Amino acid sequence: MSPDGSIFLFRSAPRGLDRKRLRSFQHTLISLVTAGRSFTCLLTSDAELRRLNATFLRRDYPTDVLSFPSVEGEESLGELAVSAPRAKMQATELGHPVETEVEILMLHGVLHLLGHDHEADRGGMRRLESRWRQKLGLPAGLIERTRR
Repeated sequence: MSPDGSIFLFRSAPRGLDRKRLRSFQHTLISLVTAGRSFTCLLTSDAELRRLNATFLRRDYPTDVLSFPSVEGEESLGELAVSAPRAKMQATELGHPVETEVEILMLHGVLHLLGHDHEADRGGMRRLESRWRQKLGLPAGLIERTRR
């Protein structure tokens, strides 16, 4: 655990992944986006994302990122689960490093942990994600890619 209470678990990670960069990005999100509130991030397999999605959201398919907010009153914002194989595939398709794709997924997930919902907010989360991506130097985010 980091001094700020954050945890990054690498259960399944592509060979050569820059773990230090991703931990550093997690700390950047904590200091800039979450107002100091920590979160746990799990980088894992498609099979685990599918299991989590089916168990908690009743959706029997894998996805690239899932967010699990903490209950009200807890210090931690909650937990993210990111599919390493999907991040690698999407990074290859989009022509950027897998670390960049994981960062995009982490930002998206953190905005969900903060209570934003792009399926119900008339573009509010899309605009917020776009502003943060620009500030953090990230390419097109998930919402923008699906709206094309």
